[in-house]
Amino acid sequence: MTGTPRTLAEELRTRTDRGLVGLLRARPDLLNPVPGDVTQLATRAGTRASVVRAVERLDRFVLQTAEALAVSPDPCPYDTLGALMGGDSGDAAVAAELPRAVAELRAQALVWGPDDRLRLVRTARELLSPSAAHPSPTGLGPTVTEAAAGMSPGRLQEIIAAAGLPTTHDPVTAAAALTALFTDRARMTALLDTAPAESVAVLDKLLWGPPYGGVTDRPAPHLQWLLDRGLLLPAGARNVVLPREAALHLRAGRAHHTPEPVPPALAPATERDPQLVDNAAASQAFTALATVEELLKEWDLGGPGVLRAGGMSVRDLKRTAAALDTTEQLAAFWLELAYGAGLIASDGEADERFAATPAAEEWLQLPDHERWAVLAAAWLSATRTAGVVGSADAKGRALAALGPHLDRSPAPEVRRRALALLAGLPPGTSVPAAAVRSRLQWERPLRSAGAAGQVPAPATGRPPAAAGAVDGGAPAPGPSGSAPGLAGSAPAPAGSAPADDLRSRLAQWTLTEAELLGVTGRGALSTHGRALTETTAQPAAASSTEAAAAPSPASTAAPSPAETDAAATRAAALLAPLLPEPVDHVLLQADLTAVAPGPLHRPLSDALGVLADIESKGGATVYRFTPASVRRALDAGRSAAELQEFLTAHSRTPVPQPLAYLIDDVARKHGRLRIGAASAYVRCDDDALLSEILADRRAATLRLRRLAPTVLAAQTAPDQLLDGLRAMGYAPAAESTAGDVLIARADTHRTPPRTAPTPVPDGPPTPDATLLTAAVRAIRAGDLAATAERKPVHAPAPTAPGALPRTTSAETLATMQAAVLTHSALWIGYVNADGAASQRVIAPVRVEGGFVTAYDHTSDEVRTYPLHRITGVAELADDSV
Repeated sequence: MTGTPRTLAEELRTRTDRGLVGLLRARPDLLNPVPGDVTQLATRAGTRASVVRAVERLDRFVLQTAEALAVSPDPCPYDTLGALMGGDSGDAAVAAELPRAVAELRAQALVWGPDDRLRLVRTARELLSPSAAHPSPTGLGPTVTEAAAGMSPGRLQEIIAAAGLPTTHDPVTAAAALTALFTDRARMTALLDTAPAESVAVLDKLLWGPPYGGVTDRPAPHLQWLLDRGLLLPAGARNVVLPREAALHLRAGRAHHTPEPVPPALAPATERDPQLVDNAAASQAFTALATVEELLKEWDLGGPGVLRAGGMSVRDLKRTAAALDTTEQLAAFWLELAYGAGLIASDGEADERFAATPAAEEWLQLPDHERWAVLAAAWLSATRTAGVVGSADAKGRALAALGPHLDRSPAPEVRRRALALLAGLPPGTSVPAAAVRSRLQWERPLRSAGAAGQVPAPATGRPPAAAGAVDGGAPAPGPSGSAPGLAGSAPAPAGSAPADDLRSRLAQWTLTEAELLGVTGRGALSTHGRALTETTAQPAAASSTEAAAAPSPASTAAPSPAETDAAATRAAALLAPLLPEPVDHVLLQADLTAVAPGPLHRPLSDALGVLADIESKGGATVYRFTPASVRRALDAGRSAAELQEFLTAHSRTPVPQPLAYLIDDVARKHGRLRIGAASAYVRCDDDALLSEILADRRAATLRLRRLAPTVLAAQTAPDQLLDGLRAMGYAPAAESTAGDVLIARADTHRTPPRTAPTPVPDGPPTPDATLLTAAVRAIRAGDLAATAERKPVHAPAPTAPGALPRTTSAETLATMQAAVLTHSALWIGYVNADGAASQRVIAPVRVEGGFVTAYDHTSDEVRTYPLHRITGVAELADDSV
C-alpha cells in the first residue's frame, strides 16, 4: 500500500510484523480473542476499554503529549505539537524527548498518521479533551467555535465589532475571524494592551484552569470589557469560560504549566559499604525466617477460628501480634506472607479455623536460604496486600487479615518496579522513599491518580477546581489564598500526586516489606536482592521499525512463575554464605537460664523449647527454666535422668546446681497425685497430702470429697481438675483407666493439602513470543483473505463486500476439485462446530470422503475441512496470493 494512510487500519497494514508484535505485547487485551484481520485489530484498538487501559500505562510526559494532541487541531503537524509542549520560547528538554513520546503513542496505536498529520485516535481524544463535566488536565477550555456554538448571530457580530474586526455574514465566519484574532500573536497583544488592569487580573486567574467562572446579571465594567470582546464567552446561564485560543496566547503557547520530559531524579542518595548492607539484609532475612517459624509453632495445635465472612478477628490478630512480639500491622504482613507461600490456610472443617499446611512441614525441613527463597518468591508475585488490613472496604467494613478483598492487582508490578529502581543505583546506595514514590508516580500518573475504567486528571499543571465568581458577586469556595471574586489555584508542583493514592501506598509498603524480608538492608538493595530482580522478562512495548520507540523502563512484562522461582533460587544462593550457621550447644548459667549463641539445630531447638521458656530473642536467644517448663517436659514423657543427660550433652558449661535441684525437685513431686476419670478422682499414697488439699480453700471450686484414705472424688472434668491442682502449686499427673501415667503430647493440627492463593492478574497476561508470532501470522492471513481480489462468483444474488461467499454444494465441490488440479488458492467461508463463521484462504491438496485437505494460509498449516461446513467458495485473482 502506497500513499498517506486514511485510517488507523491502513497504517497498521503498513507496519512490519515486528511493529504488530510490539503493539500486541504492549496491549495484550487486543489478543483476546485473536483479531481476524487488521481491520478488526484497529477497531478493537479504538474501543474505550482498550484505550483507557493503554492510556493508564503511559508515563507522565507521554500522557502530557497525548493531552496536548487532544487540544490541538485534528490532524496536528509535529511542529504545532512541539509548540504546544515547549511554548513560544521552546524547551530543549521537551524537544529532545518529544520524538520518543510520539513514537510510543504511535507504537501503541494511540496516534497514527505521518508527522505532518498526526491524529489521536477518536476515543483517546474524547477521553482527554476538555469539557465542562470533565476538565482537561491542561486547564484549557473549549475552542472559540465550540464555546460560540449556542450564541445568537447578532451577539457574535457585536463581539467581533468590539474586537475591531469587520462584520461577517454568518456565525461560522464570525467564529473563524475571532479565532484568527486570538491566534495572531501581534494583534492579540495589541488588544490586551488596551485591557483594564482588572480585566487582565481576571484572565490571569483563569489562565491555568479551571477556565470557568460565574457572573451576575450585571457584570462589573472590567468583566463586561472581556465579554464584549469574546475573551470570556458564555458557558451557561451565569457561567463564562476563557476560550482555548486566548488562554494559549496568554500561556505563550504552552498546553501544560509544567511539562515533565524527564523523570524525577532518585535523590538524595546515601552511599554505604555494600558488605554492611548485605550483612544487615541477611540478619533481617534470618529474623524473617524465625518469625514465620514461630508463627507456625504458635499454630501447631491449630490457629484461631475463621470469621463467617472470612479472615481473622481483630482479637485474634492482636493475640497473634503479642505472640510474635510485634505490631498488629506487621503481624498481618507475616500472616499474609505465610498464607501467600502456602504455609497456612483454613482447615475447611465445620468449626473452621486456620492451621499450618502439610507444605509447612516440608518448608521447615529445608535449609535456611531455600526457605527464604520460598518466602521471597511468594512475596514478589503476591497480589494480596497486608497494608490494607484494617481499612474499610466499599461497604465500610474493616478488611480482616487472611480475609477476602485484600487483592490489589498492581502490587506485583509496583514491587518489581520499586526494586528495579533501587537496582539501578550503585551497590550500597539508598534513596528516600519519597523519591521512589515520585518516580513511580511519574511512570504511571493515571494509575496513581485514579481507578481503572476512567481517566482522571493527573497532577500536571493546575488541577481542576470548582468554578468561582468572576465579578463582584459571592465567589464559590476556592483554595486558601485565592483572590476574592474568582476561585483560582496555584500551579501544582511538578510530579505531585495524592500522597495516599494506592500506587504510592503500595510503593511505601514495598520498601517496608523488603526491609523486613531482608531484600534490602538499611534502605539499599542487597546483593541477593539485586539477583531477585534479574529475570528474563521481555519488554512489554517493542517498537516497530518505523516508530523506533524505545520501551519504557516501567513497561516490562511480568516474569513467569518459573522465572520468579529461578531468580529467588539465585538470590538464595548468594544469601546462603551470609546466614549464621546453626549451633548444637547452649551455655547453661546459674540463674536458671540457657543462652543459645546462635540459631540452634531444629531438634535441639524443639526439645529445648519444651524444657524452657524463651525469655528474649536476638543474636543470642535466652531460655529460662521454671518449675512449669520442667513439668511440661515431664508431662511429655521425659524423666529427670533423661533431662539431666540432655542438658549435659548439649551444654558447653556444666549443669548448674540450681538447675539440677530444680529438675529433681519437680520430678520428685511430679506424679504423686494421680487424676483419672470418675467423673474425676485424685489418688495419692500419702493421705496427709490429700487432707492438705481438702483443707485448702482454693480447692472449694473443685468440689472434692474423700472416698477412701488415698482417694478423692471431684465433680469436675479431669482436665479442669488437673489445671486446678497445678494452679495450687501441686504437680499431678493424669492416668489411664489401667493406672498408667498419660503422656501429655498433643497431636499437631494440619490442614488437608492446600495450594497457595493465586495472584489476581492486573489485566490480560503478557503473551509469549510464540503466541505473538502466531497471532500476527493469523492477522496477516485473515487480512489477505478479507482484502484479496476475487474472481466474480456466479450466485443468484451478489455478495456484499466482506461477506462470506455463498455457493451451492455442487459448485463448492467442483471448484475444490478444479483447484486441486490447478494448484490454485481459494477464498472460502467456513463455520466451525461452535457456529463461529470465518473466511479463509486455502490451497486445496485433496478432496475425498466429504472432506477437503488444504494448506490454510490463515493458520499456516495443513488442515482438513468438512465440505458441509463450507458456506461458499470463490477463486482468487491470479496476483492475489
